[in-house]
Amino acid sequence: MELGTVISINTGLPETVQFGKKDISTGINKSPIGTQPVYLSRTGLNGDGQGDLVFHGGADKAVCVYSAEHFPYWEGRWQRDVLPGAFGENFTVSALTEHEVCIGDVWSVGETVVQVSQPRQPCYKLGMKHQLPELAHEVQINGFTGFYLRVLAEGHVRQGDKLLLTERHPAAITIAEANRVMHIDKQDKAGIRSLLAIAELSESWQHTLAGRLEKLGAE
Repeated sequence: MELGTVISINTGLPETVQFGKKDISTGINKSPIGTQPVYLSRTGLNGDGQGDLVFHGGADKAVCVYSAEHFPYWEGRWQRDVLPGAFGENFTVSALTEHEVCIGDVWSVGETVVQVSQPRQPCYKLGMKHQLPELAHEVQINGFTGFYLRVLAEGHVRQGDKLLLTERHPAAITIAEANRVMHIDKQDKAGIRSLLAIAELSESWQHTLAGRLEKLGAE
């Protein structure tokens, strides 16, 4: 089943930028690489990197995906063009959004096989990139977060590759639903338990949600 298309592949290595009075390392400034193929390993795209490996990168977050379907919304909000890489994403994709993508779904993309692992949880660096301090919070609330992929089979990918759904996870919990539980209805114990029942959910989200459920149980 075809879900959409990779309309741009974006990479960027960490750089040091000034934020307030501090120098920070960030890899959020991604640029399109054009049509040449690039190798996708279990830890990410060749030529790409993250500035903070505690909260970014790793096997559960090898590829950050963002839908160009959201660009018109942001263009209306910001009154300027929004281009691939604007959200620090590796894959800018067409057609699909957080409401169509489920945790644990398996796709083929080019030579690779990937799996949806968690929603993207934007940090302050997204706001820094656009000089909009509240942007990370706005993204969490409106749900236009994007999401991450882990790599099950390595290989080359390129602009124009189709996103082919090869296995829909039986739980069928969407990225939008995961965002609701994490950011909106934080005391939804049933929602938390449903997410925790998905073995394919990233380790970091499992840790966060398990800790939240433990605190809710004590109240």
